Amino acid sequence: MSLLIRNGRVVTAVDDYHADIFVEDETVSLIGRDLDVEADRTIDAAGRLVIPGGVDPHTHMDMPFGGTTSADDFETGTRAAAFGGTTTIVDFAIQTKGHSTLEGLETWHEKAAGKAGIDYGFHMIVTDMEDDRLWEMRRLADEGVTSYKMFMAYPGVLYVDDGTLFRAMRKAGEDGTLVCMHAENGIVIDEIVKIALAEGKTAPKYHALTRPTRMEAEGVHRSIAIAEVAGVPVYIVHLSCADALEQVTLARDRGAQVFAETCPQYLFLDLSHYDHDDFEGAKYVMTPPLREKWNQEHLWRGLGFGDLQSISTDHCPFCFKDQKVLGIDDFSKIPNGGPGVENRMSLVYNGGVVGGRLSVNKFVELTSTAAAKLFGLFPKKGTIAVGSDADIVVFNPERRETISIDNPHTHHMNVDYNAYEGTEVQGVSEIVISRGRVVVEDNIWHGRAGGGNFLKRGLFGGPF
Repeated sequence: MSLLIRNGRVVTAVDDYHADIFVEDETVSLIGRDLDVEADRTIDAAGRLVIPGGVDPHTHMDMPFGGTTSADDFETGTRAAAFGGTTTIVDFAIQTKGHSTLEGLETWHEKAAGKAGIDYGFHMIVTDMEDDRLWEMRRLADEGVTSYKMFMAYPGVLYVDDGTLFRAMRKAGEDGTLVCMHAENGIVIDEIVKIALAEGKTAPKYHALTRPTRMEAEGVHRSIAIAEVAGVPVYIVHLSCADALEQVTLARDRGAQVFAETCPQYLFLDLSHYDHDDFEGAKYVMTPPLREKWNQEHLWRGLGFGDLQSISTDHCPFCFKDQKVLGIDDFSKIPNGGPGVENRMSLVYNGGVVGGRLSVNKFVELTSTAAAKLFGLFPKKGTIAVGSDADIVVFNPERRETISIDNPHTHHMNVDYNAYEGTEVQGVSEIVISRGRVVVEDNIWHGRAGGGNFLKRGLFGGPF
């Protein structure tokens, strides 16, 4: 099916112009003024932005954690992502400790195949990596899994020691791949948690109070230092605070290949969300936790100055009534994670562009282009150009919506609350196109489970 998008304002990370876009065979075929072509369907985008589909490089669909599994699987989660203007996700396959990473990859292929409604790739979470299995990392790269995630947090579950970090980082660097780091000092944090519980401090707010920003900053500093010695670029995931950002900025200033993302929860929510006499604060138990509000302006400045490259969601929702309650008497047993894959684009446009913090080009860079470049998807994804996949969003920059679980225009995620309940946003994805197919229009899902393709990603492309 061919598609012609007329009269739109086409915005990429570097371009801003009015033109028509002609799509054939899933890719962009022509771009120009007043195109004289026949198309199966024409969309009038007058008064709208026409932007690349969002790329969310950090999601957790169908992820087991804390005795339960995240509430969105690859069908519900990718559908919700599409409603919000995201057309590509990079999710995390998990190596079971003591087992092959290739087994983990196969498990996640089975989870996603036949379900994902938009295109997707995988990172691999490495939980151990002995010398005799290092060859698996090259095999993963050959399979298009060209980034790995390791944890300094969650001892006994996902945590890896510094020796494993260095061993895996060195191999990743040799192979031209990228290491993603969950950077917190989990060993010290576990000791702080033990003290809090012994003192009877069990409410959800103590999840935040036992994970101080200095422990995130220490983890960021240490992971960067190890990566520099190992000779590998490192990407800090879900950076939440000024302390941690300072370490990234210092490293980048001396020329280190360090990149970082933040998430909407750290830009729009804060520590006060834990201030409930009842269990409501559990909705915001995620790791890292929400921080004091003053950190937000530091993060916005980091985004504007280029020390933070991307805005992901770390989408990992757990239902409040059925799953978060696992920790009703002990905050350390509350499943860590929150929803957000659907609301990212509108939140960032409203807070960034409407709020005067970001240009519209920077908005596209942070929500699409940078992640596509960092994770081996550009220019197939992350831009609008002849030959690129026709992942396109017709975005209304003036339309307002109030985010709410009760608003059918803002909540399609399979979770019983919205972290941004009551937030009014300006800027809404109205028509969403995935590889030339309209998958969302008039708040109706036109895609299908299994319509998304697995993306074999390229090697790390270097700094930009």
